[in-house]
Amino acid sequence: MNFLKSSTLIFFVISSLTICRSQIIKGGYWPSWAQDSFPPDNINTAYFTHVFYAFLSPDPSTFKFQIDATTASALNSFNTILHQKNPPVKTLFSVGGGSAGSQLFSNMASSPDSRASFIGSAIQVARRYKFDGIDLDWEFPETQTDMDNFGILLDEWRAAVNEEAKSTGKTPLLLSAATNYKPEMTFDEVCTYPVESINNNLDWINAMCYDYHGSWDVGATGTLAALYDPNGDVSTSDGLHSWIDAGIQKKKLIMGLPLYGRTWKLKNPAVHGIGAPAVGLGPGNDGAMLYSEVQTFNAKNKATVVFDKPTVSYYSFSGTSWIGYDDVASVKQKIQYAKSNGIGGYFFWTVVGDQNWKISQQASGTWNN
Repeated sequence: MNFLKSSTLIFFVISSLTICRSQIIKGGYWPSWAQDSFPPDNINTAYFTHVFYAFLSPDPSTFKFQIDATTASALNSFNTILHQKNPPVKTLFSVGGGSAGSQLFSNMASSPDSRASFIGSAIQVARRYKFDGIDLDWEFPETQTDMDNFGILLDEWRAAVNEEAKSTGKTPLLLSAATNYKPEMTFDEVCTYPVESINNNLDWINAMCYDYHGSWDVGATGTLAALYDPNGDVSTSDGLHSWIDAGIQKKKLIMGLPLYGRTWKLKNPAVHGIGAPAVGLGPGNDGAMLYSEVQTFNAKNKATVVFDKPTVSYYSFSGTSWIGYDDVASVKQKIQYAKSNGIGGYFFWTVVGDQNWKISQQASGTWNN
């Protein structure tokens, strides 16, 4: 093959990949601990373009993945089932999660050798178990040094992915990351995500636009994932626009949606609005309930359900129990908002909560219309 033809073919392949990766993301995380109660074949992939296997974590000493026989079987089953159910669906495995802790990733990202070990092992796992990509869920880089190292990690990861694809002739793996809902975070210091590196190296980020209030602030009820915050700047709209103002490419910004609720115990059942005094957690596991469980609770307890228009969020209450969550109308408005602002799509945490697919269907249909 002569150089001109080779160059033309390479340009065509790269252009095709770029077109493919510019598609709208309709994502959903599947938690591996739900294997028995909600196996992968329960997922209705008609409503998703990408499904994330949550989670795998590297060894804290070697930063390589050690996959035992049980996990290997689960990974093989996950991809076999989802690819057969709906061939266009893409699968990624997500690394980390909230329970993995920040220090693991801080240590891994701190040196060239540890980053190389992690990157090489992650690529091997993705190829061995037939994933289409890898998602990094580092919760969270807590210093600016962490954020800077996060950017270096992405630079090296993208280079390794491209080199692996070039040497094998395979389609480059997708790379994404789950991030805070805003590009800046405050721990002992203010730190900011490396937006330039994200733009250059990731296919997209999953901005976790939820958990604005919860078990960590039990003194008053609060919205889980408000689109707007009339009294402040803790909202999805503020978060998304903060990312845009920081310079992220809009199509690489994916809006997170919760398929669960956060609960409180009201101090006075007669005072039950957003911000009502509370004395602790409400029903559910650690003050959290799947969306499907919220529906069951509301029906069983004849709860009062309120759609709060100023925040575009739902809450319900019965006796001293109070739940903040999203439902069909709030999700519809959020999807319309994201689409009108040029955002690249949305994802759900987690698909297990939407067992009748009511919200997933609404989200997908709203985006398509």
